[in-house]
Amino acid sequence: MTSTRVNTPFTRDTTAREVIQGIDLAGRRAVVTGGASGIGVETARALAAAGADVTLAVRNPDAGQEAAADITATTGNEHVLVAPLDLADLTSVATFVANWDGPLHILVNNAGIMASPEMRTAQGWEMQFATNHLGHFALTTGLRPALAAAGGARVVSVSSAAHLRSPVVFDDIQFERREYDPWLAYGQSKTANVLFAVEATRRWAADGIFTNSLMPGAIRTNLQRYITDEELDRMRSASGGGAAYWKTTEQGAATSVLVATSPLLDGIGGRYFEDCQEAGPNQAGSRAGYAPYALDPEAAERLWQVSEDLLRA
Repeated sequence: MTSTRVNTPFTRDTTAREVIQGIDLAGRRAVVTGGASGIGVETARALAAAGADVTLAVRNPDAGQEAAADITATTGNEHVLVAPLDLADLTSVATFVANWDGPLHILVNNAGIMASPEMRTAQGWEMQFATNHLGHFALTTGLRPALAAAGGARVVSVSSAAHLRSPVVFDDIQFERREYDPWLAYGQSKTANVLFAVEATRRWAADGIFTNSLMPGAIRTNLQRYITDEELDRMRSASGGGAAYWKTTEQGAATSVLVATSPLLDGIGGRYFEDCQEAGPNQAGSRAGYAPYALDPEAAERLWQVSEDLLRA
């Protein structure tokens, strides 16, 4: 990390619309994975409101069409498209990449699964790592030419405070030798999201592509479909929060939109943001800030190589 931390006028209560106010995205093209619900749809809505052409990359095209129609109705922007994308299916990812034509200015890697029961892809990969990291890795590297053609592209890697639960365990990423733990698997995948931003920026900054990661905050969405209300309440209590600490989806999308569009981040990458500010290192007993292992450049380079090797296998 550099000593100069990005400071913004926004807070944890700021909405995505407030973050993007005054920013003109006319002529810009954006992709939001998981853009049919939760903070994904609100991220897409804010980008569309600023004039961007937005593609919702979603597993369920019907839900995507409903979301696109709603975004158009609320923003007046008719350039909201839907494309199928299943991040756990590399054929689906490859098809999306092959069908993309022209420059891409903003890619928001937002989709994900959280604390799921043990599941595996056709390749035998642990599902959370495969979906949250490897699918987005394949998508983003596949779209690199489109991002480079944009001349100043932003990639947004949506992580989580859950990255504090686990580094990437390179000796057993797929839980082949250790007992599966849904939260450790989720935490590992969210650390991978941060490490991806570090290494992508190192490799691609010369192409004008900058990638940052973020923690959106605690928001009630479909992401928590595998988690009981009791467990959510325990998590909230452990973080020192209460009912007031739940963000709305509009507030939850704000940090994604900041990272995607703010001129304060021009030429800046490899950083971790939360509550619309660049975060500092995590302090013991807190769930805020980043774990040092998540911004470790050696781990970031290693993860990139491991990811390439897995996708080639």
